Order: sequence, then C-alpha cells, then structure tokens
Amino acid sequence: MPDEEIQTLNRPEAARTVPAPSRSAAATSARTQPTPEPAWLGPVLIVGIVLAALNLRPAITSLGALFEEVRTGLGMSGTVAGLITSVPALCFAVFGVTAPRLSRRFGPAAVVCAGMAAVAAGLLIRPFAHGAAGFLAASALSLAGIALTNVLLPVIVKRWFPDRVGTMTGLYSMALALGTSLAAAVTVPMTSALGGSWRTGLLVWAVLALVAVLPWLPVAAAARREKRAAASEAAATIRADAGPKIVRSRTAWALACYFGLQATGAYITMGWLPQIFRDAGVSASTAGVLLAVTMVMGVPLAFVIPNLAGRMRNQGAIAVTLGLFGLVGYTGLHFAPAGGAWAWALLLGVSNCAFPLVITMIGLRAKSPAGVVKLSAFAQSVGYLISIPGPLLIGALYQHSGGWDLPLTVMAALLVPQIALGVLAGRDRTIEDECGMRD
Repeated sequence: MPDEEIQTLNRPEAARTVPAPSRSAAATSARTQPTPEPAWLGPVLIVGIVLAALNLRPAITSLGALFEEVRTGLGMSGTVAGLITSVPALCFAVFGVTAPRLSRRFGPAAVVCAGMAAVAAGLLIRPFAHGAAGFLAASALSLAGIALTNVLLPVIVKRWFPDRVGTMTGLYSMALALGTSLAAAVTVPMTSALGGSWRTGLLVWAVLALVAVLPWLPVAAAARREKRAAASEAAATIRADAGPKIVRSRTAWALACYFGLQATGAYITMGWLPQIFRDAGVSASTAGVLLAVTMVMGVPLAFVIPNLAGRMRNQGAIAVTLGLFGLVGYTGLHFAPAGGAWAWALLLGVSNCAFPLVITMIGLRAKSPAGVVKLSAFAQSVGYLISIPGPLLIGALYQHSGGWDLPLTVMAALLVPQIALGVLAGRDRTIEDECGMRD
C-alpha cells in the first residue's frame, strides 16, 4: 500500500472517508445483531403462560359438571350428547395440526393470543345458544383455541426459557391441573349460588378466559417488532420445515403414542372412575370427591415431575414409575374397589401425571423452537386421535360384561405399552438428529 494511503487511514478524518456499507450489508448486519428483549417481557410471559394454562380445561370440565342440565335444557338426543363428549379430543387433533403453519406465519405468541381470544369467544357465546348445533359450534371454537395453545405453549417455553424448560413446563402443567380440578369442583356450587341456571354457571368461565388474553396482547406486539431482527431464526424455521418429514423419527412416534395412551387413561379416569366407585357401593358424593382427589394430585406433581425430568438425560425411569403406580391402582380397583378407594384414587392421580412428563419430553427431544413446534403438533394431534376410542371402548365393555372386571383388565393392560413407549421416548436423542432436520 502506498505511504500516502497509510497516512490517510491513520488520520482521524479517515473514518469519514471510508465508504459507507451498502444497504444489503447493513441489512445483513442488522439481522445478525440480536435485539435486546424488554425487561418486562419475561415476567409478563410467565403470567401469560400460567393464565393460558389455567384456561386449557375449564371449557371441558365445567360442561361435564353441568352436562345433565345442559342436555335437558337444549333437548339433546343421546347421540348428540355422545358426540359432544368426544369432540374435545377430535378438535385437539384436527386443529392442533394447523399450529405449525400458523406459528410460522404469525409467530407462536400471536397464535396463542388468538387462541385465548377464541377460547373466550366460545365461552361467551355458548351459554346463549338455543340449540345443540349452536352450542356445539361455540364449544368447537373454544376447543380450537385450546388446541392451538396446547401445541404452542411448549414452543413458547423453548423459545423464551430454553434453560428452564423443566421449571416452566412444571409451572404451566401445575396451572393446567389446577384449572381442571377447580372447574370440576366449583362449577356446580357456583351455579347454585348464582341462581341455578346452567347458562350462568358456564358463562362465568368466560371471564377467566378474557383475563388470559390481556398479557398476550403486549407479548404478541413485542414479538412482531422482533420479527425483522429474528429473520435468521425465521429462515431456520422454514429450512427445518422443508427438511425430512417428522414421521421418519422413531422418537416422534414414541412420543405421539405415549401421549395417546396417557390421554386415553386420563379420559377413562375422568369419565368412568366415579361410576366404578359407585358400583362398588360408594356414595355418589364420595365418588365425586375421590375423582377430585385424583385430579388434585396433578397440581403439585405437575410441578415436581417436569423439574425432575428436565435435570435427567433419560426420562424413561419416570415413565416406568408412573406406569407402575397405575398398575397398582387398577389392581386395587379390581380386588377391593371400596375398601381401598382413597389409596386407589391417589395412585391413579400419580399415574395420570404422565401428561406433564410427556409435555416436558416434547421440549427436550427437539433442539430448536422450529423442531418443538413440529414435534408438539405431531405428538399431540396423533396422540389425541389415538385417545378417542378409549372411553367408548371401556363403556362398551362395561355394558357388554355387566361389570368392571374386563374393563379394568383392559385399562391395566394399556399401561404395559405405555410404559414401553415412555422408555423409548425418554431416550437422550432429538428428532433433528434422527431425521436429518437442521436446527
């Protein structure tokens, strides 16, 4: 380099003479520089996650508590009533499939915000329905919002809390269990206190859903402002989606089938456990309390299990332990349903905590938010499809055999493949490694 040029570059004014970077170079540099997230985002996200989780089941369990009144008030036939009981799992499977595409298009935070708004809208509309069709449509709207949120909450956790997957999954799993048991326990007495109308009893839960929308509004707005700065992440999401299909991953299939079998057990428990106790001579009120005990077990354990699972490289041992609790519980129901009723309710409550375990494993079995959204949608959609026939099969066996010996045998037998699938799903590997997807 000539001496004149060296002297020129050494002068302070040289900074002004250096050519400015091109627009394309500046844009590239901007994309590679992460934009600091606002300080309020983390706390608001935690509040939003908890409120969203609280609203993932009251639309279902509040209806279950008042189902006889709703059926009579709307003049539902037995066929339509049966359809409504099977709609949740069907909606979770159908609408859950759309979550990855919507997440890529609008961002997971915006879709969860819209999902919460759909839950609130459906809960606001359905108490004013004057026919079964309108009631079913409004319920489907709420369930669609729940399905999207079901799939995307693990994605939100992976995206914003990558180092606290177990803790955050435990937090929202605990909130989900609390919302489930709370709606089941207080809907009937609250309805009585508010005048006795089932319409009022169902309408109250729309208030909680409306509150859940509020924290997601600023989060979704902040996520949209971050979108340009996160262009490289968006590109990675597109590349991951364009890669080999997730159906090539054995871990994804193990998670999906494990999810399906644990959901089958949960729906069977919620639908039939009180009847099992009542047929054994337990009073109706006590049978309801026993079901509540089973559901409430999920509140503390939904926080403990994900935290424990997040610290382990292999979660198979937890899946085996939960399955063994269920086997002991079903065996006890078979031989002494009334004598050990409280013990069996507690054991089955522990076994039903396979749900927070599988949600945690979904977050651990993928490297990136893009992988988590694909895995979450696949595992939950396939899983809920698998769960649909379970309660219907148990009901048919109960009616055909005239007792609970055969149904309980089938329920216990389903835990054997569930345990095996949990061991497979709990292995320390990721779907990206298995099917060649790039993070």
